[in-house]
Amino acid sequence: MTQAISKPNNQQNNLYESDLNLWLETTIAQLKVGDWHNLDTTNLIEELEGLAGRDRRELEHRLTTLLEHLLKRCYVKSEYDYAGWVRTINRTRVDIRKILKQSPSLRNYANSSELFQDAFEDALRLLRSDPDYGSVDFPDVWQFSCDVEALLNVDFWDMD
Repeated sequence: MTQAISKPNNQQNNLYESDLNLWLETTIAQLKVGDWHNLDTTNLIEELEGLAGRDRRELEHRLTTLLEHLLKRCYVKSEYDYAGWVRTINRTRVDIRKILKQSPSLRNYANSSELFQDAFEDALRLLRSDPDYGSVDFPDVWQFSCDVEALLNVDFWDMD
């Protein structure tokens, strides 16, 4: 048997706009008891769509950070800074692995050339606009594997 789901009433919309946490708690309680009639589906769908995009944005952010520090480690001659960059690389790799473990379906997105290119361009833009690295000749094209497994496991600076 299919049950109709109604549109949110003004009270639900007001709650969503005035107290998101209370709206979330109310919505969770309604879902738990099957109160479909009073469920604010419009805003629930909006929140779920936001959650779906959140992990993609987080993955792109982490990949940009990873590439930024890999570029530093590979192309900037500063032994004093190497350890800090490697720590950031390792920590970011852990963060990306956790995202992919929680949402394995993002692995295809992580391997997409579009995501990689966007993250690489962002990393280059950040580095080239930083006065500390203005004189470094970073390559316009990534010189190594773009595969997410390689990015998460290979120490590219050790490659000859």
